Amino acid sequence: MNVGGRRRRGPMSEINIVPYIDVMLVLLVIFMITTPLLTQGVKVHLPRAQARPLTVPPTHPPIVLSVDRRGRLYLNIASHPRRPILPRLAQALVAAVLRHEPKTAVVVKADRGARYGRVIRAMVLLQHAGAHSIGLMTLPRPRAAGGR
Repeated sequence: MNVGGRRRRGPMSEINIVPYIDVMLVLLVIFMITTPLLTQGVKVHLPRAQARPLTVPPTHPPIVLSVDRRGRLYLNIASHPRRPILPRLAQALVAAVLRHEPKTAVVVKADRGARYGRVIRAMVLLQHAGAHSIGLMTLPRPRAAGGR
């Protein structure tokens, strides 16, 4: 049918995939930015001990306060977990999480070369933030070849 010299278009049977490609590229960029942030933690040399592992529900990942050899603190829930954090800021962040989710496990991950006093200060900081029980992270002790 020609109306005024124009032909009327019928339904289009092709899918325009350009918007889908744009969405995929945006998602790719988001994943590229967030993936390095998911690897949290600070390299510390943990002491070895024969201890039972803590049971942590997968829905509530634990709060991990790391103490390196020099006594600096790192917090896995901080905006930059690989950068040292001030004790007051660490305490405020832990307190906020524990107010919202009181059942969240709290663990201290201290380098075996860290001074005992620094580790105790980290534990006291967590107690002041509202942590009622605090775990200490260790590596499993290697088993003897012929023994238990």
